[in-house]
Parts: sequence; C-alpha cells; structure tokens
Amino acid sequence: MNLFLRLLTLPFLSGRRSGTSPLGPCRTPFRVWPTDLDILRHVNNGVYLSLMDLARVDLLSRAGFSSEIRKRGWYPVVAAETISFRRSLTLFQRFEIVTTVIGWDDKAFYLTQDFVRDGVVVSSAVVRARFLGRGGERVSPQSVMDLVPVPVVQPVLPEWVAAALQTPALRNSSS
Repeated sequence: MNLFLRLLTLPFLSGRRSGTSPLGPCRTPFRVWPTDLDILRHVNNGVYLSLMDLARVDLLSRAGFSSEIRKRGWYPVVAAETISFRRSLTLFQRFEIVTTVIGWDDKAFYLTQDFVRDGVVVSSAVVRARFLGRGGERVSPQSVMDLVPVPVVQPVLPEWVAAALQTPALRNSSS
C-alpha cells in the first residue's frame, strides 16, 4: 500500500519539479518510511526494486513523453536487473534515486539507478528494460525514442553493461 500511495502522488510531485532530459539524470527524492523496513530495521531488498520502478516512472513523466507512450498503449517492463548494496537506508532518512539511461540496442534500454544519501551512493543498480504494446508485442527502443520531443544522440553502450547483466538465468531471457 505504501508504494501505491507513492505512485499516486508521483505525478503531482513530478509536475512540481523541473523537466529532465529523456536520458537523465533524473533525481527522484524519497524518504524511508516504516513500511519500507525489514526485521533488521533497514530498507528491505525488495523495496529497493519497487522504488526503482517509481523512479523510472518519474523519468518518463518529467522527460515529457509519457503521455505519448500511453496513447499508443505501450508500457515498460524490466527484462533484467542487478543491484549492489553498499550501505543501509534506515527509518526516515532522505535519499534520492538518480536514474540515467546509458544506452540501448535493438531490443532494450539500459539504465543505471543509484540510491544517493547525503551525496554518497548507498546502492547501485543496472537495469535492462523494454517496452511492450497492448498485445504483448515488443516495441523497439528507436520507436520509443522517436516520440521524444527533443533530439537525442544515442550514447555508446558501455561494454561493462552486458557483463553486469549476463548471469546464466539472464542470458536465457535475452530473446
């Protein structure tokens, strides 16, 4: 329920913050709430992934083309993600998620999402995401980028990205 309430307030809060480049970085502020905690009193691992979803929604909204994506019936899905934890987030701490699109290929977008507290990265993730249409068909990243209201130069995808997302389980899901 906590994440649902955050999702409902996100468009309101996004509208009050400045726009961002479609590639980011997009800084989405959060605070740790009691419902985010596990029995050890720090943010539950699964909550990190859910908060990353909200930060990606914020990027799409603030970049100015989420309404065009919705009109077409497209929606983003995560194909793979990996996350590393360096420090804990605890009750009532403020932090932000910095979301950056670092590139794309013919099937998917690749993003980094860093959890930053007081200027220090406490957790980092790499995400492979794609868009699907109403019938479940794949939408090419180029088709999505064609909706962007400003010209965007495609960044060169760093070589380390493929290695970060290549585990035996993920290799089989790349099709």
